[in-house]
Amino acid sequence: QVQLVESGGGLVQAGGSLRLSCAVSGRTFSSYAMGWFRQAPGKEREFVGGISRRYGSTYYADSVKGRFTIARDNAKNTMYLQMNSLAVEDTAVYYCAATLREFGVTTQGRDYTNWGQGTQVTVSS
Repeated sequence: QVQLVESGGGLVQAGGSLRLSCAVSGRTFSSYAMGWFRQAPGKEREFVGGISRRYGSTYYADSVKGRFTIARDNAKNTMYLQMNSLAVEDTAVYYCAATLREFGVTTQGRDYTNWGQGTQVTVSS
C-alpha cells in the first residue's frame, strides 16, 4: 500500500514563499502521476497542479499558474510544490495525491487513489 506524507507547510506573509514536499513510500514512485490539491475552510477541494508519470510534464490551475511550480525527484521518491508570491487566498490545507494514470495529468480528485494527510498553509496579510 502506498503512503504519502506532506511536509513544509506553515505561516508566511503575503508575497512570501514556501516549498511543500510529498514523500511517497510503499511502491515505485515513478509508477505514479501526482497531484496537489487544496481545501480552504468552507470551500470545496480544488486542484492546484500535477505532474505526469512518464515525462514529468506539469499542469496548473489558472489561479496558481506562474506562481507555483511542481517538480518530482524519482530518486528520492518525492514531489515538491514551490509556492511563490503567496496570497491570502492561497491559505488552505494542501494535499498530495497519487494515481497510476499512465499518461498526462488529471485534474479530477476522483481519479487519484492515494492521498496524504494534508499540511496547513496560512498566508497572512
